[in-house]
Amino acid sequence: MHEINVNANVLAANQALALENRELFSGRGIYVFNLMSGPGAGKTTLLQRTIAELKDRFRFAVIEGDVQSDHDARKIAALGVPVVQINTGGACHLDARQIHNHLGSFDLDQVDCLIIENVGNLVCPAEFDLGEHDKVMLLSVTEGHDKPAKYPVMFHVAKLILVTKTDLLEHVDFDMEQANRSIGALNLDANVVPLSARTGQAFEKWTAWLASRIERVNAMRTPS
Repeated sequence: MHEINVNANVLAANQALALENRELFSGRGIYVFNLMSGPGAGKTTLLQRTIAELKDRFRFAVIEGDVQSDHDARKIAALGVPVVQINTGGACHLDARQIHNHLGSFDLDQVDCLIIENVGNLVCPAEFDLGEHDKVMLLSVTEGHDKPAKYPVMFHVAKLILVTKTDLLEHVDFDMEQANRSIGALNLDANVVPLSARTGQAFEKWTAWLASRIERVNAMRTPS
């Protein structure tokens, strides 16, 4: 009797399509990052401020992933950037096929940076490559410094970890040194940037990092 590992087959199929997505993005010189976090960590608020600060330099497009509703997509659309909503209908993550199937909604010749705001979840999104160049992870101080130890895969795969809502540090029980130690034990290569999207505290560290990544990939664009 042969056992079939359904999960392995699903991940393999997803990986194959993710590679196609990545080749397409790199070939067109479009930088793509996958924004992940638990629910309520501040992904949409971060994106609103990020786009507002950088939209004069770069052309953004956004894919919003949620189980239901287009609440966050409407917030992003109000900034004047193209946005597509993907409702998963219960699934806790986006996958590479969903991204591939919705790329036709954008004029990719007019995009410098595609942002994928994944479904709020601390487990599933980390397992599915979407074809992005980088995974960016948010950890809010309101969630607690124990989250890296409890959800290690998310922190292991992230290129950059933004510790958000630092303006609330004095009101919550969050040990920044412990969080940094836990993250360092999981991912020696990840940059960790504490910031506040509400007040703008240290926000320039994030936008400088992002701008450098966008410019690097945009430089690979083939002249038309």
